[in-house]
Amino acid sequence: MRNKTLYAVLMFVCIVGFWLFNNFYTPATYSGPDGSNSKRVEANFLPSSTTGEIVGHSYYVLSYSEPHEQAEWVAYTLKREHLTYDDRKRPYFIEDPKVSTKSADWRNYRGSGYDRGHLLPAGDRRFSEQAYNETFYTSNISPQDKYFNAGIWNRLEQQVRYWCKRNGELFVVTGGVLEDGLPEIGDEDVDVPRAYYKIVMKGSGDNAKVIAFLIPAKESQQPLEDFLVPVDEVEERTGIDFFEKQSKAWQSKIESKVNAGGWKF
Repeated sequence: MRNKTLYAVLMFVCIVGFWLFNNFYTPATYSGPDGSNSKRVEANFLPSSTTGEIVGHSYYVLSYSEPHEQAEWVAYTLKREHLTYDDRKRPYFIEDPKVSTKSADWRNYRGSGYDRGHLLPAGDRRFSEQAYNETFYTSNISPQDKYFNAGIWNRLEQQVRYWCKRNGELFVVTGGVLEDGLPEIGDEDVDVPRAYYKIVMKGSGDNAKVIAFLIPAKESQQPLEDFLVPVDEVEERTGIDFFEKQSKAWQSKIESKVNAGGWKF
């Protein structure tokens, strides 16, 4: 009888311990102490924030939307030296400690049928352990259909890497189109975007060239060129001013039409 009682107590302790670990344990944060400065991202090209919740990490900047429980945009610089093939151990997905309301718990995705889709791809940040781990904040993920995530969205990410290798440094802004009435998952009602965008810039000033994509959140075998749109169209869909610090003349020239010249597919 004593052994049975001891066994029952041990089982209870293990179950409670597992529950506490699963629901309350959070690994150490990933960003360095200088993350709030985000000196590796060009501030003059950052978009506007419709939420006022701009968060700077060491290797990227984002604007978090609490109503949608994800970033409305993630902005980062991609350089040739970033594109390494270092083997990195995948860390935990954890809440972003710099989001004032805390970003959504990764458990919202469990059993939802959706991937935890990276906005800034982890594959673009293999050059250092910290840079790689930072991409696993839940503020940098969005619910994506697995075939979309592994399909056309992945092809676009590879295309951006190709352009970086070919042309050098790029500035990238990406996110889901966050709007009213989206499907939701999890206890925190994480919204599931119906479309995603990616805006890529090379050069600067009068020599800047910008290309924008707006893609429905489902797999497609269509060429990436079929999803090219003017930046103005992405702004209209999202309510975000993507190059708000640039002159009106510059914005009018760059954002009003699709110009795929110089972008080799």
